[in-house]
Amino acid sequence: MPSIASSKRRFRSPATPIPTTTTSPPTRKSPRRCISATPNSVSSVVVRQIITDENQIESIQPASLKSKWNPKDGEQMRIVKEVLHLSTAPSTMVCREEEQNVVLGFCKGCVEHEKAGSLYICGCPGTGKSLSMEKVKVNLLNWAAEGGFPLPDVLSVNCTSLSNTSDIFTKILGLHKTLGKKGSGTPLQQLQNLYSHKSPTLNMILIVADELDYLITKDRAVLHDLFMLTTFPFSRCILIGVANAIDLADRFLPRLTALNCKPTVVTFRAYTKDQILKIIQERLNELPYIVFQHQALELCARKVAAASGDMRNALCICRSAIEMLEAEIRDSACNLNALEEKSSSEQNLPTAPDYVKKQELDMVRIDHMALALSKTYRSPVVDTIQSLPHHQQIILCSSMKRFRGAKKDSILGELYKSYAEICKSSLIPPAGIMEFSNMCRVLNDQGLIKLGQSRDDKLRRVTPKLDEGDITFALQGIRFFRNCLQ
Repeated sequence: MPSIASSKRRFRSPATPIPTTTTSPPTRKSPRRCISATPNSVSSVVVRQIITDENQIESIQPASLKSKWNPKDGEQMRIVKEVLHLSTAPSTMVCREEEQNVVLGFCKGCVEHEKAGSLYICGCPGTGKSLSMEKVKVNLLNWAAEGGFPLPDVLSVNCTSLSNTSDIFTKILGLHKTLGKKGSGTPLQQLQNLYSHKSPTLNMILIVADELDYLITKDRAVLHDLFMLTTFPFSRCILIGVANAIDLADRFLPRLTALNCKPTVVTFRAYTKDQILKIIQERLNELPYIVFQHQALELCARKVAAASGDMRNALCICRSAIEMLEAEIRDSACNLNALEEKSSSEQNLPTAPDYVKKQELDMVRIDHMALALSKTYRSPVVDTIQSLPHHQQIILCSSMKRFRGAKKDSILGELYKSYAEICKSSLIPPAGIMEFSNMCRVLNDQGLIKLGQSRDDKLRRVTPKLDEGDITFALQGIRFFRNCLQ
């Protein structure tokens, strides 16, 4: 009869036998139990996981290969600032692939079928329009060379550099090298005559006209004539106009619409927070060291996206944050020297270890970025707007909405309608017209708007005195301001 102890042992054993293996599992020693281990040691198991997992290698390798940044090194500081400078073209351009593909596909079709056409590229400042066009030009020439097509001639014109707006036709005419003897008439007339007759020796021409709205003269003739060049039966022009005005094609090209040659519009939207962050990181990836805390870059991207989405502002703010770090290093060096002199002469007090000081000053932190953002966006005007009562802030919002675009003034009665609409959409009871008029007088006295003279208050002219960016930065995140943007 089995003993009670043996029966208990059988009862506690598993119901199914555990399969045995010929090799024993690897034993793992705690790093703290090893002779040479320290509290910061990495265990062998973790090392094996990193070595065997290719995905982890890709994510860890760039950070591990980057050395410490020394902001006291003048050459390193110069390189960092140069990478973030507006004039430095990035080696790879991200976040505009879709727009570039649309423009490149249009140009390829024109070259392949030897057919003229026009595009209008629009978007807010700092959204990558000009850089994208540079990329399109390079890709188009590479595609034509690989496909065996005749390489198109390329003309890039910044319209602000033209002493006379009609000089753009002289530049286009100069690209045609097979004209033979010089024709009679103005450059525009020669081009019109050239594109009215078939000439197989002419190359296709890609014209990128940046700052196109500079060509808007009083009679708008130059702008119309430029786009009309693409409508001639044997035209060789691929015209790409680039400007900031989103509604330029609707406002200034009605004649082209009537002739069924209105340009195709490609809109570059303002950069989002994620896009701004990605673009900055792409630039910084060229450096062999880490310069910014990730949280600092996120703060910059979030603030710039909320204010304007202008990538140029984001780069300037990053450079300003680096200058904040430089100033802190100078102040720290002065304070450290003073402390060392005092400790050596008086009490010989111990100072902080060198590695602690270096850790504090070897990276642009979130507080540096906050100071740079405050320096860029904060102003007495912003403080004034934020201190206004809600209804006066709503009046500024309604004026911003009313004056957006080409309209530069309005009358008080029309502004009141816009104000009442924002109040209604925000579930805020609007003030009466008399109280509204009094609030406008207060804003006029503070220099935020300008009121004209009239016997009837409703007919008084109202002119904006604020930049839209100041209103946007001061009131972002407020409920009625979001309704104003809709």
